[in-house]
Amino acid sequence: MSKELIIDTGSKEIAIALLEDKRLVELNKEKSNLKFSVGDIYLGKVKKIMPGLNAAFIEVGYEKDAFLHYLDLGPQFQSLNKYLGMALNRKSRAPSLDRFKKVPDINKHGKIKEQLRSGQQILVQIAKEPISSKGPRLTSEISIAGRNLVLIPFSDKVSVSSKINSDEERNRLKRLIISIKPKNYGVIVRTVARDRKVALLDAELRSLIEKWESAFKEIKTLTTPSLVIGELNRTSAILRDLLNASFNSIHVNDASVFRDVKDYIGTIAPEKQKIVKQYSGRASIFEHFGVDKQIKSLFGRTVSFKSGAYLIIEHTEALHVIDVNSGNRSQSVNNQETNALDVNLAAADEIARQLRLRDMGGIIVVDFIDMTMAPNRAKLFDRMKEVMSGDRAKHNILPLSKFGLMQITRQRVRPEMEIQIMETCPSCNGSGEVSPSILIIDHIVNQYQYILKKFDKPKLVLRTHPFIFAYLTKGFPSVKLKWYLKYKHKLALKKDSNLGLLDFEFIDNSGDKIIV
Repeated sequence: MSKELIIDTGSKEIAIALLEDKRLVELNKEKSNLKFSVGDIYLGKVKKIMPGLNAAFIEVGYEKDAFLHYLDLGPQFQSLNKYLGMALNRKSRAPSLDRFKKVPDINKHGKIKEQLRSGQQILVQIAKEPISSKGPRLTSEISIAGRNLVLIPFSDKVSVSSKINSDEERNRLKRLIISIKPKNYGVIVRTVARDRKVALLDAELRSLIEKWESAFKEIKTLTTPSLVIGELNRTSAILRDLLNASFNSIHVNDASVFRDVKDYIGTIAPEKQKIVKQYSGRASIFEHFGVDKQIKSLFGRTVSFKSGAYLIIEHTEALHVIDVNSGNRSQSVNNQETNALDVNLAAADEIARQLRLRDMGGIIVVDFIDMTMAPNRAKLFDRMKEVMSGDRAKHNILPLSKFGLMQITRQRVRPEMEIQIMETCPSCNGSGEVSPSILIIDHIVNQYQYILKKFDKPKLVLRTHPFIFAYLTKGFPSVKLKWYLKYKHKLALKKDSNLGLLDFEFIDNSGDKIIV
Protein backbone atom coordinates (compact mmCIF):
# COMPACT_ATOMS: atom_id res chain seq x y z
CA MET A 1 0.00 0.00 0.00
CA SER A 2 1.43 3.37 -1.03
CA LYS A 3 0.96 6.40 1.21
CA GLU A 4 1.12 10.07 0.32
CA LEU A 5 0.97 13.07 2.62
CA ILE A 6 -0.35 16.32 1.11
CA ILE A 7 0.30 19.43 3.23
CA ASP A 8 -1.61 22.61 2.35
CA THR A 9 -0.22 25.63 4.22
CA GLY A 10 -2.43 28.71 4.40
CA SER A 11 -2.11 31.98 6.31
CA LYS A 12 -4.46 30.81 9.08
CA GLU A 13 -4.23 27.01 9.12
CA ILE A 14 -2.36 23.96 7.88
CA ALA A 15 -4.41 21.15 6.33
CA ILE A 16 -2.82 17.69 6.16
CA ALA A 17 -4.31 14.94 4.00
CA LEU A 18 -3.17 11.31 4.18
CA LEU A 19 -3.82 9.27 1.03
CA GLU A 20 -3.57 5.50 0.89
CA ASP A 21 -3.51 4.23 -2.69
CA LYS A 22 -4.83 7.69 -3.72
CA ARG A 23 -7.84 7.37 -1.37
CA LEU A 24 -8.25 10.03 1.32
CA VAL A 25 -8.24 8.31 4.74
CA GLU A 26 -7.22 11.04 7.19
CA LEU A 27 -7.64 14.81 7.20
CA ASN A 28 -6.18 17.09 9.88
CA LYS A 29 -6.60 20.84 10.09
CA GLU A 30 -4.44 22.78 12.50
CA LYS A 31 -4.96 26.48 13.20
CA SER A 32 -1.76 28.51 13.10
CA ASN A 33 -2.48 29.77 16.64
CA LEU A 34 -3.64 26.39 17.98
CA LYS A 35 -3.00 25.72 21.66
CA PHE A 36 -3.47 22.68 23.85
CA SER A 37 -2.33 19.83 21.63
CA VAL A 38 -2.43 16.29 22.96
CA GLY A 39 0.96 15.59 24.56
CA ASP A 40 1.70 19.16 25.71
CA ILE A 41 3.00 19.29 29.30
CA TYR A 42 1.95 22.25 31.48
CA LEU A 43 2.78 23.67 34.87
CA GLY A 44 -0.75 24.29 36.15
CA LYS A 45 -2.50 25.34 39.32
CA VAL A 46 -5.29 23.52 41.17
CA LYS A 47 -8.37 25.77 41.07
CA LYS A 48 -11.10 23.61 42.60
CA ILE A 49 -11.33 20.19 44.26
CA MET A 50 -14.49 18.21 43.45
CA PRO A 51 -14.76 15.36 46.04
CA GLY A 52 -18.07 14.14 44.58
CA LEU A 53 -16.38 13.54 41.19
CA ASN A 54 -13.08 12.49 42.83
CA ALA A 55 -11.47 15.00 40.49
CA ALA A 56 -10.08 18.52 40.33
CA PHE A 57 -10.19 21.43 37.92
CA ILE A 58 -6.76 22.72 36.92
CA GLU A 59 -5.85 26.10 35.44
CA VAL A 60 -3.63 25.64 32.39
CA GLY A 61 -4.45 28.86 30.52
CA TYR A 62 -7.60 27.73 28.67
CA GLU A 63 -10.80 29.78 29.05
CA LYS A 64 -12.34 26.82 30.89
CA ASP A 65 -10.39 25.00 33.57
CA ALA A 66 -9.08 21.56 32.59
CA PHE A 67 -10.33 18.34 34.19
CA LEU A 68 -8.10 15.91 36.12
CA HIS A 69 -9.60 12.72 37.59
CA TYR A 70 -7.97 10.83 40.47
CA LEU A 71 -7.41 7.78 38.25
CA ASP A 72 -5.41 9.98 35.85
CA LEU A 73 -2.92 11.05 38.52
CA GLY A 74 -0.89 7.91 37.88
CA PRO A 75 0.65 5.57 40.49
CA GLN A 76 3.84 7.68 40.75
CA PHE A 77 2.07 10.99 41.38
CA GLN A 78 3.68 11.51 44.79
CA SER A 79 7.12 11.03 43.26
CA LEU A 80 6.33 13.50 40.48
CA ASN A 81 4.97 15.99 43.01
CA LYS A 82 8.05 15.68 45.23
CA TYR A 83 10.42 16.10 42.28
CA LEU A 84 8.46 19.14 41.03
CA GLY A 85 8.63 20.70 44.49
CA MET A 86 12.41 20.22 44.59
CA ALA A 87 12.78 21.83 41.16
CA LEU A 88 10.60 24.81 42.11
CA ASN A 89 12.05 25.47 45.57
CA ARG A 90 15.77 24.56 45.44
CA LYS A 91 18.29 27.32 44.84
CA SER A 92 20.33 24.91 42.78
CA ARG A 93 18.78 22.79 40.04
CA ALA A 94 16.91 19.60 40.86
CA PRO A 95 18.95 16.38 40.92
CA SER A 96 18.99 14.07 37.90
CA LEU A 97 16.04 11.72 37.97
CA ASP A 98 18.29 8.64 38.04
CA ARG A 99 19.58 9.80 41.46
CA PHE A 100 16.14 10.73 42.80
CA LYS A 101 14.62 8.57 45.55
CA LYS A 102 11.04 7.71 44.64
CA VAL A 103 8.22 7.52 47.18
CA PRO A 104 5.62 4.70 47.30
CA ASP A 105 2.80 4.60 44.75
CA ILE A 106 -0.48 6.26 45.68
CA ASN A 107 -3.54 4.23 46.70
CA LYS A 108 -5.40 3.10 43.60
CA HIS A 109 -8.74 3.63 45.38
CA GLY A 110 -7.82 6.87 47.16
CA LYS A 111 -9.48 10.27 47.19
CA ILE A 112 -8.46 13.37 45.24
CA LYS A 113 -8.37 15.59 48.34
CA GLU A 114 -5.68 13.32 49.83
CA GLN A 115 -3.32 14.30 46.98
CA LEU A 116 -4.26 17.84 45.93
CA ARG A 117 -5.18 21.15 47.55
CA SER A 118 -6.44 24.43 46.06
CA GLY A 119 -3.65 26.68 44.80
CA GLN A 120 -1.14 23.82 44.51
CA GLN A 121 1.21 23.84 41.52
CA ILE A 122 1.05 20.62 39.53
CA LEU A 123 2.62 19.13 36.39
CA VAL A 124 0.01 17.85 33.93
CA GLN A 125 -0.17 16.62 30.34
CA ILE A 126 -2.98 17.18 27.82
CA ALA A 127 -4.77 13.85 27.26
CA LYS A 128 -7.70 15.28 25.27
CA GLU A 129 -7.97 18.61 23.51
CA PRO A 130 -10.89 20.94 24.35
CA ILE A 131 -14.03 19.43 22.79
CA SER A 132 -17.31 21.31 22.41
CA SER A 133 -17.92 23.29 25.62
CA LYS A 134 -15.47 21.23 27.71
CA GLY A 135 -11.94 22.20 28.67
CA PRO A 136 -8.93 19.93 28.11
CA ARG A 137 -8.72 16.53 29.83
CA LEU A 138 -5.49 16.04 31.76
CA THR A 139 -3.24 13.33 33.14
CA SER A 140 -0.29 13.47 35.50
CA GLU A 141 1.12 10.18 34.21
CA ILE A 142 3.67 11.97 32.06
CA SER A 143 5.05 10.46 28.84
CA ILE A 144 7.28 11.93 26.12
CA ALA A 145 6.92 10.35 22.70
CA GLY A 146 9.74 9.87 20.23
CA ARG A 147 9.97 8.15 16.88
CA ASN A 148 10.85 4.70 18.24
CA LEU A 149 10.41 5.07 22.00
CA VAL A 150 8.07 6.63 24.55
CA LEU A 151 9.77 7.81 27.75
CA ILE A 152 7.85 7.53 31.04
CA PRO A 153 9.58 9.31 33.95
CA PHE A 154 9.23 7.83 37.49
CA SER A 155 8.64 4.34 36.15
CA ASP A 156 11.07 1.46 35.69
CA LYS A 157 8.86 -0.68 33.48
CA VAL A 158 9.91 -1.58 29.92
CA SER A 159 7.22 -2.80 27.54
CA VAL A 160 7.26 -3.58 23.82
CA SER A 161 4.47 -2.95 21.29
CA SER A 162 2.21 -5.96 20.92
CA LYS A 163 2.17 -5.33 17.15
CA ILE A 164 5.72 -6.71 16.98
CA ASN A 165 4.78 -10.35 16.46
CA SER A 166 8.20 -12.00 16.74
CA ASP A 167 8.90 -13.14 20.32
CA GLU A 168 12.62 -13.17 19.52
CA GLU A 169 12.55 -9.53 18.39
CA ARG A 170 10.40 -8.45 21.34
CA ASN A 171 12.84 -10.07 23.77
CA ARG A 172 15.83 -8.52 21.98
CA LEU A 173 14.35 -5.03 22.20
CA LYS A 174 13.36 -5.45 25.85
CA ARG A 175 16.84 -6.67 26.86
CA LEU A 176 18.43 -3.88 24.85
CA ILE A 177 16.38 -1.08 26.48
CA ILE A 178 16.83 -2.50 29.99
CA SER A 179 20.59 -2.48 29.44
CA ILE A 180 20.78 1.19 28.34
CA LYS A 181 18.04 3.02 30.24
CA PRO A 182 18.86 4.93 33.45
CA LYS A 183 17.10 4.28 36.75
CA ASN A 184 13.63 5.83 37.31
CA TYR A 185 12.78 5.93 33.61
CA GLY A 186 10.27 3.59 32.01
CA VAL A 187 10.15 3.01 28.26
CA ILE A 188 7.56 1.83 25.76
CA VAL A 189 9.11 0.46 22.57
CA ARG A 190 6.99 1.42 19.55
CA THR A 191 6.21 -0.83 16.59
CA VAL A 192 8.47 1.15 14.25
CA ALA A 193 11.49 0.20 16.42
CA ARG A 194 11.43 -3.32 14.97
CA ASP A 195 14.96 -4.30 13.79
CA ARG A 196 16.45 -0.96 14.92
CA LYS A 197 20.08 -1.01 16.04
CA VAL A 198 21.20 -0.20 19.58
CA ALA A 199 23.04 2.99 18.59
CA LEU A 200 19.90 4.54 17.12
CA LEU A 201 17.69 3.62 20.08
CA ASP A 202 20.34 4.76 22.57
CA ALA A 203 20.64 8.15 20.84
CA GLU A 204 16.86 8.65 20.86
CA LEU A 205 16.57 7.61 24.51
CA ARG A 206 19.27 10.11 25.51
CA SER A 207 17.52 12.81 23.47
CA LEU A 208 14.17 12.22 25.25
CA ILE A 209 15.88 12.26 28.67
CA GLU A 210 17.65 15.50 27.77
CA LYS A 211 14.30 17.01 26.72
CA TRP A 212 12.82 16.11 30.14
CA GLU A 213 15.78 17.33 32.21
CA SER A 214 16.21 20.56 30.22
CA ALA A 215 12.60 21.49 30.98
CA PHE A 216 13.23 21.13 34.72
CA LYS A 217 16.33 23.33 34.59
CA GLU A 218 14.13 26.30 33.68
CA ILE A 219 10.89 25.40 35.42
CA LYS A 220 11.35 27.61 38.49
CA THR A 221 11.53 30.69 36.24
CA LEU A 222 8.07 29.97 34.79
CA THR A 223 4.83 31.57 35.91
CA THR A 224 1.71 29.48 36.43
CA PRO A 225 0.19 28.39 34.07
CA SER A 226 2.96 27.81 31.53
CA LEU A 227 3.85 25.33 28.80
CA VAL A 228 6.80 23.22 30.01
CA ILE A 229 7.28 20.77 27.13
CA GLY A 230 5.44 21.24 23.83
CA GLU A 231 4.38 18.35 21.66
CA LEU A 232 5.45 18.46 18.01
CA ASN A 233 3.19 20.34 15.63
CA ARG A 234 0.52 18.21 13.96
CA THR A 235 2.55 17.75 10.75
CA SER A 236 5.65 16.44 12.54
CA ALA A 237 3.57 14.31 14.94
CA ILE A 238 1.85 12.59 12.00
CA LEU A 239 5.22 11.99 10.34
CA ARG A 240 6.65 10.60 13.58
CA ASP A 241 3.73 8.21 14.07
CA LEU A 242 3.04 7.17 10.48
CA LEU A 243 6.21 7.41 8.43
CA ASN A 244 7.35 4.00 7.22
CA ALA A 245 8.68 2.28 4.14
CA SER A 246 5.29 2.45 2.38
CA PHE A 247 5.41 6.27 2.23
CA ASN A 248 6.42 7.21 -1.29
CA SER A 249 5.88 10.97 -1.33
CA ILE A 250 5.19 14.03 0.83
CA HIS A 251 4.05 17.14 -1.04
CA VAL A 252 4.21 20.60 0.56
CA ASN A 253 3.15 23.92 -0.97
CA ASP A 254 5.10 26.22 1.36
CA ALA A 255 8.88 26.70 1.26
CA SER A 256 9.25 27.18 5.02
CA VAL A 257 7.18 24.10 5.92
CA PHE A 258 9.00 22.16 3.19
CA ARG A 259 12.34 22.88 4.88
CA ASP A 260 10.96 22.06 8.34
CA VAL A 261 9.51 18.74 7.17
CA LYS A 262 12.69 17.80 5.31
CA ASP A 263 14.85 18.67 8.32
CA TYR A 264 12.60 16.71 10.68
CA ILE A 265 12.62 13.63 8.44
CA GLY A 266 16.39 14.00 8.32
CA THR A 267 16.46 13.42 12.08
CA ILE A 268 14.10 10.44 12.19
CA ALA A 269 14.63 8.72 8.82
CA PRO A 270 17.40 10.31 6.72
CA GLU A 271 16.94 7.80 3.93
CA LYS A 272 13.39 9.16 3.33
CA GLN A 273 14.37 12.82 2.82
CA LYS A 274 14.16 12.49 -0.96
CA ILE A 275 10.41 11.78 -0.84
CA VAL A 276 9.67 15.34 0.36
CA LYS A 277 8.75 17.52 -2.62
CA GLN A 278 7.74 21.16 -2.85
CA TYR A 279 4.63 21.82 -4.93
CA SER A 280 4.56 25.01 -6.99
CA GLY A 281 1.75 24.46 -9.49
CA ARG A 282 -0.88 27.09 -10.37
CA ALA A 283 -3.84 25.13 -9.02
CA SER A 284 -4.19 24.67 -5.26
CA ILE A 285 -2.29 21.64 -3.96
CA PHE A 286 -5.49 19.90 -2.76
CA GLU A 287 -7.15 20.44 -6.13
CA HIS A 288 -4.10 19.18 -8.03
CA PHE A 289 -3.96 15.91 -6.08
CA GLY A 290 -7.74 15.37 -6.10
CA VAL A 291 -8.16 15.94 -2.36
CA ASP A 292 -10.78 18.70 -2.71
CA LYS A 293 -13.06 16.47 -4.77
CA GLN A 294 -12.78 13.61 -2.27
CA ILE A 295 -13.56 15.96 0.64
CA LYS A 296 -16.71 17.17 -1.12
CA SER A 297 -17.89 13.59 -1.69
CA LEU A 298 -16.96 12.16 1.73
CA PHE A 299 -18.06 14.71 4.33
CA GLY A 300 -21.77 14.96 3.67
CA ARG A 301 -24.66 13.43 5.58
CA THR A 302 -24.99 10.87 2.77
CA VAL A 303 -21.91 9.01 1.49
CA SER A 304 -22.07 6.72 -1.57
CA PHE A 305 -19.63 3.84 -1.63
CA LYS A 306 -20.51 1.03 -4.08
CA SER A 307 -22.90 0.55 -7.00
CA GLY A 308 -25.64 2.77 -5.61
CA ALA A 309 -25.27 1.70 -1.96
CA TYR A 310 -24.80 4.53 0.54
CA LEU A 311 -24.38 5.47 4.20
CA ILE A 312 -26.39 8.01 6.16
CA ILE A 313 -24.36 9.47 9.03
CA GLU A 314 -26.14 11.29 11.86
CA HIS A 315 -24.68 12.84 15.01
CA THR A 316 -26.37 13.25 18.38
CA GLU A 317 -25.11 14.61 21.69
CA ALA A 318 -24.34 11.13 23.05
CA LEU A 319 -23.42 9.03 19.99
CA HIS A 320 -23.07 8.73 16.22
CA VAL A 321 -25.49 6.67 14.12
CA ILE A 322 -24.64 5.18 10.72
CA ASP A 323 -27.36 3.62 8.58
CA VAL A 324 -26.37 1.28 5.72
CA ASN A 325 -28.62 1.34 2.64
CA SER A 326 -28.38 -0.86 -0.44
CA GLY A 327 -29.96 1.77 -2.73
CA ASN A 328 -30.76 0.45 -6.23
CA ARG A 329 -28.56 -2.66 -5.81
CA SER A 330 -31.49 -4.62 -4.41
CA GLN A 331 -33.18 -4.40 -7.82
CA SER A 332 -30.29 -6.09 -9.61
CA VAL A 333 -29.56 -9.02 -7.26
CA ASN A 334 -31.99 -11.90 -6.84
CA ASN A 335 -30.66 -13.35 -3.60
CA GLN A 336 -31.44 -10.96 -0.73
CA GLU A 337 -28.93 -12.57 1.66
CA THR A 338 -26.12 -12.38 -0.89
CA ASN A 339 -26.94 -8.77 -1.65
CA ALA A 340 -27.04 -7.86 2.06
CA LEU A 341 -23.67 -9.51 2.74
CA ASP A 342 -22.04 -7.87 -0.27
CA VAL A 343 -23.29 -4.38 0.68
CA ASN A 344 -22.46 -4.83 4.37
CA LEU A 345 -18.88 -5.93 3.67
CA ALA A 346 -18.33 -2.92 1.40
CA ALA A 347 -19.99 -0.70 4.00
CA ALA A 348 -17.57 -1.94 6.67
CA ASP A 349 -14.64 -0.75 4.53
CA GLU A 350 -16.19 2.69 4.08
CA ILE A 351 -17.23 3.01 7.73
CA ALA A 352 -13.66 2.32 8.91
CA ARG A 353 -12.47 4.99 6.50
CA GLN A 354 -15.10 7.49 7.68
CA LEU A 355 -14.23 6.99 11.35
CA ARG A 356 -10.59 7.84 10.65
CA LEU A 357 -11.37 10.62 8.22
CA ARG A 358 -13.84 12.46 10.46
CA ASP A 359 -12.03 11.36 13.65
CA MET A 360 -15.36 10.28 15.10
CA GLY A 361 -15.15 9.18 18.72
CA GLY A 362 -17.28 7.94 21.58
CA ILE A 363 -20.06 5.48 20.77
CA ILE A 364 -20.87 4.65 17.14
CA VAL A 365 -23.94 2.53 16.35
CA VAL A 366 -24.11 1.01 12.86
CA ASP A 367 -27.41 -0.30 11.46
CA PHE A 368 -26.36 -2.86 8.87
CA ILE A 369 -28.76 -4.52 6.44
CA ASP A 370 -30.39 -7.52 8.14
CA MET A 371 -28.81 -10.94 7.49
CA THR A 372 -30.37 -14.20 8.67
CA MET A 373 -27.38 -16.57 8.36
CA ALA A 374 -24.99 -16.68 11.35
CA PRO A 375 -21.85 -17.35 9.21
CA ASN A 376 -22.52 -14.16 7.25
CA ARG A 377 -22.90 -12.15 10.45
CA ALA A 378 -19.62 -13.57 11.73
CA LYS A 379 -17.94 -12.75 8.41
CA LEU A 380 -19.08 -9.12 8.70
CA PHE A 381 -17.77 -8.88 12.29
CA ASP A 382 -14.39 -10.27 11.19
CA ARG A 383 -14.24 -7.83 8.26
CA MET A 384 -14.93 -4.85 10.53
CA LYS A 385 -12.14 -5.92 12.91
CA GLU A 386 -9.78 -6.38 9.96
CA VAL A 387 -10.41 -2.97 8.36
CA MET A 388 -10.28 -1.21 11.75
CA SER A 389 -6.91 -2.78 12.60
CA GLY A 390 -5.09 0.06 10.86
CA ASP A 391 -6.81 2.70 12.99
CA ARG A 392 -4.33 4.22 15.47
CA ALA A 393 -7.11 5.32 17.85
CA LYS A 394 -8.05 2.82 20.57
CA HIS A 395 -11.34 1.14 19.70
CA ASN A 396 -13.58 -1.76 20.63
CA ILE A 397 -16.06 -3.56 18.35
CA LEU A 398 -18.99 -5.69 19.50
CA PRO A 399 -20.60 -8.42 17.35
CA LEU A 400 -23.90 -7.76 15.60
CA SER A 401 -26.94 -7.80 17.87
CA LYS A 402 -30.06 -9.74 16.92
CA PHE A 403 -31.44 -6.47 15.50
CA GLY A 404 -28.50 -6.11 13.08
CA LEU A 405 -26.82 -3.33 15.09
CA MET A 406 -23.08 -3.14 15.67
CA GLN A 407 -21.66 -1.02 18.48
CA ILE A 408 -18.19 0.51 18.21
CA THR A 409 -16.38 2.64 20.77
CA ARG A 410 -13.48 4.74 19.56
CA GLN A 411 -11.14 6.94 21.54
CA ARG A 412 -11.61 10.64 20.97
CA VAL A 413 -8.77 13.00 21.91
CA ARG A 414 -9.55 15.85 19.52
CA PRO A 415 -12.76 17.52 18.29
CA GLU A 416 -14.44 15.66 15.45
CA MET A 417 -13.56 16.89 11.98
CA GLU A 418 -16.60 18.70 10.57
CA ILE A 419 -16.52 20.22 7.10
CA GLN A 420 -19.50 22.03 5.62
CA ILE A 421 -19.77 20.81 2.04
CA MET A 422 -23.20 22.24 1.15
CA GLU A 423 -22.73 25.45 -0.80
CA THR A 424 -24.88 28.56 -0.75
CA CYS A 425 -26.42 29.17 -4.17
CA PRO A 426 -23.80 31.25 -6.02
CA SER A 427 -26.47 33.23 -7.84
CA CYS A 428 -28.90 34.14 -5.06
CA ASN A 429 -26.84 33.65 -1.85
CA GLY A 430 -29.78 31.75 -0.41
CA SER A 431 -32.34 34.46 -1.08
CA GLY A 432 -34.04 32.76 -4.01
CA GLU A 433 -33.48 35.83 -6.21
CA VAL A 434 -30.88 35.93 -8.98
CA SER A 435 -28.79 38.95 -9.94
CA PRO A 436 -28.07 39.23 -13.68
CA SER A 437 -25.13 36.96 -14.49
CA ILE A 438 -24.19 39.21 -17.39
CA LEU A 439 -22.97 41.76 -14.84
CA ILE A 440 -20.33 39.50 -13.20
CA ILE A 441 -17.47 40.96 -15.30
CA ASP A 442 -18.62 44.48 -14.46
CA HIS A 443 -18.55 43.60 -10.75
CA ILE A 444 -15.00 42.26 -11.09
CA VAL A 445 -13.84 45.34 -13.00
CA ASN A 446 -15.39 47.72 -10.45
CA GLN A 447 -13.56 46.04 -7.57
CA TYR A 448 -10.34 45.83 -9.59
CA GLN A 449 -10.42 49.57 -10.33
CA TYR A 450 -11.16 50.40 -6.70
CA ILE A 451 -8.27 48.25 -5.40
CA LEU A 452 -5.81 49.73 -7.92
CA LYS A 453 -6.81 53.23 -6.90
CA LYS A 454 -6.76 52.57 -3.15
CA PHE A 455 -3.63 50.42 -2.89
CA ASP A 456 -1.47 51.93 -5.66
CA LYS A 457 -1.20 48.94 -8.00
CA PRO A 458 -0.23 46.16 -5.57
CA LYS A 459 0.54 42.56 -6.51
CA LEU A 460 -2.86 40.93 -6.95
CA VAL A 461 -4.32 37.49 -7.63
CA LEU A 462 -7.89 37.12 -8.86
CA ARG A 463 -9.47 33.77 -7.91
CA THR A 464 -12.54 32.76 -9.92
CA HIS A 465 -14.58 29.72 -10.86
CA PRO A 466 -12.94 27.77 -13.75
CA PHE A 467 -15.72 28.90 -16.16
CA ILE A 468 -15.04 32.58 -15.47
CA PHE A 469 -11.29 31.90 -15.55
CA ALA A 470 -11.67 30.44 -19.05
CA TYR A 471 -13.75 33.43 -20.20
CA LEU A 472 -11.07 35.85 -18.98
CA THR A 473 -8.06 34.02 -20.42
CA LYS A 474 -9.17 32.42 -23.69
CA GLY A 475 -9.18 34.07 -27.09
CA PHE A 476 -6.99 36.80 -28.57
CA PRO A 477 -6.91 39.39 -27.33
CA SER A 478 -8.19 37.91 -24.08
CA VAL A 479 -10.06 39.95 -21.46
CA LYS A 480 -7.02 39.62 -19.20
CA LEU A 481 -4.77 41.12 -21.90
CA LYS A 482 -7.21 43.99 -22.49
CA TRP A 483 -7.13 44.77 -18.76
CA TYR A 484 -3.32 44.77 -18.79
CA LEU A 485 -3.22 47.21 -21.72
CA LYS A 486 -5.84 49.44 -20.11
CA TYR A 487 -4.66 49.52 -16.49
CA LYS A 488 -0.90 48.90 -17.02
CA HIS A 489 -1.05 46.36 -14.20
CA LYS A 490 -0.16 42.67 -14.30
CA LEU A 491 -3.02 40.75 -12.67
CA ALA A 492 -2.49 37.05 -11.88
CA LEU A 493 -5.51 34.80 -12.41
CA LYS A 494 -6.14 31.58 -10.54
CA LYS A 495 -9.02 29.15 -10.99
CA ASP A 496 -10.66 27.60 -7.94
CA SER A 497 -13.45 25.05 -8.29
CA ASN A 498 -14.39 25.60 -4.63
CA LEU A 499 -15.80 29.02 -5.54
CA GLY A 500 -19.36 29.42 -6.81
CA LEU A 501 -19.92 30.23 -10.46
CA LEU A 502 -20.42 33.95 -9.79
CA ASP A 503 -18.03 34.24 -6.85
CA PHE A 504 -14.57 35.81 -7.06
CA GLU A 505 -11.85 37.01 -4.68
CA PHE A 506 -8.93 39.39 -4.91
CA ILE A 507 -5.90 38.12 -2.93
CA ASP A 508 -2.99 40.31 -1.86
CA ASN A 509 0.69 39.28 -1.91
CA SER A 510 0.48 37.90 1.65
CA GLY A 511 -2.29 35.49 0.64
CA ASP A 512 -5.13 37.33 2.42
CA LYS A 513 -8.47 38.14 0.82
CA ILE A 514 -9.03 41.84 0.12
CA ILE A 515 -12.35 42.99 1.54
CA VAL A 516 -13.89 45.74 -0.57
